[in-house]
Amino acid sequence: MTLKKTQRSEIKRAAKRASYQQSDLYPLIDELKLAHICFAPEGKPMSIPMLCWRVDNAIYIHGSRGSRLVKQLTSGLEACVSFAELNAWVMAKSGFHHSANYRSAVLFGYFELVEDEQQQLAAYEHFVEQLETGRWKQIRQPNEKELQATSLLRMDIDEGAVKQRQGGPNDDIEDLVLPVWVGEIPIIKTWGERVEY
Repeated sequence: MTLKKTQRSEIKRAAKRASYQQSDLYPLIDELKLAHICFAPEGKPMSIPMLCWRVDNAIYIHGSRGSRLVKQLTSGLEACVSFAELNAWVMAKSGFHHSANYRSAVLFGYFELVEDEQQQLAAYEHFVEQLETGRWKQIRQPNEKELQATSLLRMDIDEGAVKQRQGGPNDDIEDLVLPVWVGEIPIIKTWGERVEY
């Protein structure tokens, strides 16, 4: 399946790095679980970093029922949701060609309020199970008070794009003779030992 390519979502600069395949998008969302939710109430842009997770072809966020974010996004205001991951510094022979390897995605759409309690619980279970398989059955389930105080929002994955860079620097031919090290400095991300409280 592919993302809808529109005038605003089509990547024009370095288009060879673009992808509109959900198979490239899904792993990024699932691994990061952190997105920037962007919207413009009264024409004034805002960007809020939030936990965000995917179930099938939709993303979910949650927040306090009375928050500005929830009120704005459930009023019909369109949102732009972005994800980004830095994977390596790219070291070149010239300052201009230093770069980074990364994965990123931008989605456009509208959030809707999930009001059905069973759908809410299923979405929350999906999030917890992504963190650690089997944990949902070990913990206390959300109670009525918590569900009433929290709004769960859902956005279908439809329009957007993925952009990623891999590989080494793109040095100019005349710079190749310079006696300077070039290559990648990878960023290694790993889970540490558990810290108990």
